[in-house]
Amino acid sequence: MLLDTASLYYRAYFGVPDSVKAPDGTPVNAVRGLLDFIGRLVQDHHPDDLVACMDADWRPHWRVELIPSYKAHRVARETESGPDVEETPDTLAPQVPIIEAALDAFGIARVGVAGYEADDVIGTLTARASGPVDIVTGDRDLYQLVDDARQRRVLYPLKGVGMLQLTDEAWLREKYGVDGAGYADLALLRGDPSDGLPGVPGVGEKTAAKLLDAYGDLAGIIAAIDDPKSKLTPTQRRRLDESRPYLAVAPKVVQVASDVPLPPFDPALPRVPAQPEVVDALAHRWGLGGAVSRLSSALLA
Repeated sequence: MLLDTASLYYRAYFGVPDSVKAPDGTPVNAVRGLLDFIGRLVQDHHPDDLVACMDADWRPHWRVELIPSYKAHRVARETESGPDVEETPDTLAPQVPIIEAALDAFGIARVGVAGYEADDVIGTLTARASGPVDIVTGDRDLYQLVDDARQRRVLYPLKGVGMLQLTDEAWLREKYGVDGAGYADLALLRGDPSDGLPGVPGVGEKTAAKLLDAYGDLAGIIAAIDDPKSKLTPTQRRRLDESRPYLAVAPKVVQVASDVPLPPFDPALPRVPAQPEVVDALAHRWGLGGAVSRLSSALLA
């Protein structure tokens, strides 16, 4: 089980009331929400391995070089070296170190790699896995990793932590008209304002699905631009032709990496906290006794 950790603690932050605070008044709603979410996932799905994948760089320079608008609207401050600073709610940013400390104290593997997003870590671990993989994320970009033959699926939170959409290829075909491998092409054709991806003008989700159905993949669509016998409309042909520079680089930006140099780590799900004294101290300091107890019980089950 691979966790898109930032995606999940953002959801926890907005899903758990900010009245959940530590004894000193510091909001800890994202911390408690994430720990409860992990406890529920362990309780319901019993993974053998669990990895909290982290955004060591939420906006990698190599992606920005290809598409400068990539996540540009979410930059709070640019930096000369290292990742740009992302806009984050004032009361969420201080909770992230507490989340990291709690994961480490429990012994839940936490993996991030400089220059890469959590998506890339997830893509690499998915490519390396020899058994089934459940990817837990609120980011639809990871639908591209769904693969029934290799038992790769996405668990997408719909409401709180109790309702997950089990995303397999049948669901993707019903919803979008593509399988997992086709989802990245669909995403780059239609664009994604939340990630600063412009897409092809005039090509929305339905048109993108129809083009992929007709021509197979992005390479087939590009070949159709130059084929006078293809059934592209004159407007589609013109817009796709004008978008060639974007289409040449977008796949590398949209597709998750599968070759990230990962550090050594132990993915095995712990049965008891690795550092029980630290867990107890965090629970006392931040008023997390209930969430810590629930996660500890789930690990033991």
